[in-house]
This record gives sequence, C-alpha cells and structure tokens, in this order.
Amino acid sequence: MSSISEAGVVAAVDKELFIGGKWVPATGGKTFPVLDPSTGEALCEVADASPADGVGALDAAVAAQADWANVAPRERGEILRRAYELLVKRADELALLMTLEMGKPLAESKGEITYAAEFFRWFAEEAVRIDGGYAVAPNGTGRFLVTKQPVGPCLLITPWNFPMAMGTRKIGPAVAAGCTMIIKPAAQTPLSMLALAAILAEAGLPEGVLNVLTTSDSGGVMEPLIRDGRARKLSFTGSTGVGRKLLEQCADKVLRTSMELGGNAPFLVFEDADLDAAIDGAMTAKMRNIGEACTAANRFYVQRGIVDEFSRRLTERMEALPMGRGTEEGVVVGPLIDKAAVEKVGGLVSDATERGARVLTGGSAVDGPGNFYQATVLTDVPKDAKLASEEIFGPVAPITSFDTEDEAIEAANDTEFGLVSYVYTSDLKRALRVSERLEAGMIGLNQGLVSNPAAPFGGIKQSGLGREGGTVGIDEFLETKYIAVAL
Repeated sequence: MSSISEAGVVAAVDKELFIGGKWVPATGGKTFPVLDPSTGEALCEVADASPADGVGALDAAVAAQADWANVAPRERGEILRRAYELLVKRADELALLMTLEMGKPLAESKGEITYAAEFFRWFAEEAVRIDGGYAVAPNGTGRFLVTKQPVGPCLLITPWNFPMAMGTRKIGPAVAAGCTMIIKPAAQTPLSMLALAAILAEAGLPEGVLNVLTTSDSGGVMEPLIRDGRARKLSFTGSTGVGRKLLEQCADKVLRTSMELGGNAPFLVFEDADLDAAIDGAMTAKMRNIGEACTAANRFYVQRGIVDEFSRRLTERMEALPMGRGTEEGVVVGPLIDKAAVEKVGGLVSDATERGARVLTGGSAVDGPGNFYQATVLTDVPKDAKLASEEIFGPVAPITSFDTEDEAIEAANDTEFGLVSYVYTSDLKRALRVSERLEAGMIGLNQGLVSNPAAPFGGIKQSGLGREGGTVGIDEFLETKYIAVAL
C-alpha cells in the first residue's frame, strides 16, 4: 500500500465524537493523537471527550430509546444486514485502517473485518427470533405470558486488539434487541470504531441509537455514566483488573453487566495427538493477532514422549515467520500495540529464563523504531515463572512437559482464569474426559481457533460473566417479563 492510500483511508474517517447522529467536536476542541505502532509516529488526532460530552451522549441514547424499541424487529435486522454488506464491500480500506492504528498484518486485518461483519449478519437474523412463552398455570386457573424487551440504554467498552470485531459483537445484539448505546473504543484504536459508526449511519441506523465517545480519559468519562442511573447495562471487554473496578462501580446502581475479561489459555498436547495438526493449531492459537488475544495459547503442556519433537517443530515454524510493518507483503509478525506491551513481554521472558527456562528462538525486543518483539519459544518453563500465571499478550510460546492426564489437567486448571483451553488428542474418550474436566468456558478440541459469531463466547472464573455471540448473545440485551393472567 502506498503512503497516499494510507493517508487517504485515515483522512476519510470523521475524527469527532458521534452523538445524536451528528459529528461534534469535544468540549473545548480537545484532541489526542493516534499512533502507528510500527513507527511510533502520529497518524492523526481525534476528539478527546470530556465527562460533559459523555453526559451528552447518554442524553441522546436515553432520548432515542423509546422510539427505537418500537421499531419492528425486521427493520432492525435489515439495518444490520445493510451494515454487513457495507463492511464486506469496504473490507480492503477498513483492513488498511486497522493495520495502521493497531499493527496487525493486512491479511489478519482483512480476516477481522470478515469476522466482524459476520456478527452483523448473525444478529440481523436473530432480531426476528426474539421469542416468549404462553403456559397454563399449574392449578389451571390462570395463564403465564412471558415476553422479552430491550434492556434499555447500554454502555459498551471495547479493547484495542480487535477494534472492529469487538464493536460489532456488542453493537449487533444491542441493535437487534432494540437498545440504544454509547460505545467507547480504546484510545489506541479509535479509527475503526469511528469508521463503523459512519457505516451504521449510512445503513439507516436512527440518530441517537449509537453514540461514540473517543477519549484519553476512559475512567473519567465512563464512571459518571455508570453511576448516572439512566444506563441499564454495561458490556466490557478488557483486562480482569479493570473489569473488577467496573463491577464495583456497577454495583452502585445494580447495573446489568457482561464481562469478557482476561485469559490464560492452556494448550494440551497428548502423545496420541496428530502432531502435524497440533503444530498447526499451536501456531494459530499462539500467533493469531501477534499473540495479543485473550484466547491466545498462553501455556503449552506437552506430554513428555513428544515434547522434544513438538518443541523443535514449533521453533522451526516460529523462526520462519516474517516480521515487519503490517502493510508489508508477507509479514506475519507485526508490532505490539505500544512500548509498555514490549516491556511487559520482555519482563516475563526475562523472569522465566532467570528461573531456568531455555530460549529456543527469539527472546528479545527488536532495536529500532516501532514496538517489535521476536517470535519466541521457551522450554523447560518452571511452574513459578510469571508467564505461567500472567497473560502474556505477545508472541511467546512457553513449553512445559507433563507425564499423566491428571497432571496436565491440574496444571491447566491452576489459574484464576477460565476463558478457553485447547486439547489435542486422537483418543475420543480422553477428549471427552479432559474437555469436561477443564475449567474453561470454551474448549478448542483438536483446533486452535474457537471464535465464531454463531457460537457462545465467554469464560468462567475471573475470565468474565455472560456470553457474546450464538443464540444466547442477544439475551444479554433483553429483559424477561412475566405477565400473570387471571381467567
């Protein structure tokens, strides 16, 4: 891609706040820069919302709620369908925009646009399937009517690592259910969300249904909205630490919440596994999004009889990955999101090696501009290494051997997180045994990718509350009402 086309896609995005269907500047005209993580240079400036701007957005969402809830489900679905078609049509330019602000290679960005669009197509179809119930009371003297209604104005907070898909995964069911919303994208990657807001407006979403706040002060802008009392739901994707704070704030008004929080995914490979498939799955589970994913394989547990062969082959694959700016042809390993991310990954690797882990490849940051860290494989990783308990969020694969099935399961479950686990085995009985015993909301059984708009996404323990996607995803944005009828 030329610098002209890069400048063009950035220039095409409205960079003000989107409130009540209008593009407006932040209070006082404040802005903040959006940086290219591959160079550290500013791409542009976007509006920096204040708490007052947040209240204005909530005013707009509240004002639009009653009328939007009364829009026919079919029309809500058709808006999502038109937005889906626009996303597909503009996938190339949206992918370039995402690569520029987030860093992932263009091929991955385009894959994310396709994935993001599917949430709109899925929930376009779910909008007309919101159901209820009719039943005879047990004593026969009355009837039970059950209906579902939109929760009301929602607050949505999305992360930087999947800046388009995490938006559509929340906006899709909210629109389908008849909820208005305020969405706050991560400060590192606001451009994708601003582009998405324009697409939804073009698709016919009424004014005030979607409001977008870009801000460098997430807590200062969002906490007053959480404590306001007029919003009825918060949906958050991000770290467990921030999620805990938000839950405390939501308790003040008993705000309904859904939380997709951190992960610490174990990747179990048994001696009877198809090793070719296991290596392919390991590369997918580890290196998707440069390892910056809550579903990324964080701990590799490989049975002792094959650990040397697995380690050798994984090392060969990791060493062969081209690194560079995400816009360059063939690049697989792009930059991490910022310098802090590079420092965190480097610190975890240093801690592991100091405790006895061996570096098979990589193991250090790359000198020069940008936030690059080498694709890394570690072996003989001790149990007390920090990267065994902390989310890595980078291109580092730590390998530990095990002997028995019980030992592998105990190690896999030895974490406060429970988002996803991966299992590779050719033994059907073992596959079912292990899958049932693993403490995770999702299991990748002989596959390294679990995310799918048609499936329920979410974790247990401190990896979150509720589910996104699938037939249950829309329920997070609906209230169940029971009507007792006397006869």
